[in-house]
Amino acid sequence: MSGATVVAIVLPALVVLAGLLLAATARRRETEGAVGHLNRESRTADRGDALVGAPAPTEPRTGRDLEKRAVADRAQPSTDLQPLDDAAPIPYVPPDDETVAVTRRQFFNRGILTLVGVSLAAWGGSVLAFIWPQVASGFGSKIRVGPVSDIKTRIRENNGFLYVPEGRMWVTEYPAGSLDKARAAYSPGELAGMEQGLVALFQTCPHLGCRVPSCETSQWFECPCHGSRYNRVGEKRAGPAPRGMDRFAMEVSGGVFSVDTGTRIQGPTIGTNTTGQEPEGPSCLGGGTHE
Repeated sequence: MSGATVVAIVLPALVVLAGLLLAATARRRETEGAVGHLNRESRTADRGDALVGAPAPTEPRTGRDLEKRAVADRAQPSTDLQPLDDAAPIPYVPPDDETVAVTRRQFFNRGILTLVGVSLAAWGGSVLAFIWPQVASGFGSKIRVGPVSDIKTRIRENNGFLYVPEGRMWVTEYPAGSLDKARAAYSPGELAGMEQGLVALFQTCPHLGCRVPSCETSQWFECPCHGSRYNRVGEKRAGPAPRGMDRFAMEVSGGVFSVDTGTRIQGPTIGTNTTGQEPEGPSCLGGGTHE
């Protein structure tokens, strides 16, 4: 393509672009001029539309007039504002911390104090429950074993020994012919049952606390731990035990035999033998002698 051809194409394009630029500039000037003041044609039309004898307009007609009116309004004091009364100032009262908020430190302090209080209350309740007198049935309370006649029948059906598991005790018959010696050796709580022909013995050996079983062949109590032996009413006859088997306070009311397992009485001293009962057969421990 030759230089003449390029010039022939570019030159008209530049002329067209220049024309468009001039038109846009003129349009923008007209728009900007319309904001600040009215053009001549508008002013002429407005004067022609005015009524004959009408008062002159009070509102600003041009943008410059509007700006002057705004400056004048700002310079004059406003009549809408009302002056404050010369009243005494209200004293300042600080807000209550409880109503404002709880800080993190207060939250943790109160949480710790609450936890400590609950723990102390639970511990105190446990202590009271431990030391409070037990009124429920079972070991540690007064147990109604049953009518005296029925108990003696059950003892004989069990070869001379009746075990009462809820009281952890053995119940055996006490011979009526030995009561004179018993009155000199036992307390009133024990005699209350013995005089009705019954005695209630704690199941453990006073030596080291082993559970003492009965021996049907010898009709004695024989401890398998260290060989202590007791006759049928719990009086010590052999072995290392320091005394006879402990027993419970007893009572008979209306023919009913009751045992207070919460009142344990130490067994009789060594050498006490009110019944004089000797072994009635071989020992369940395989030998041994009595004192």
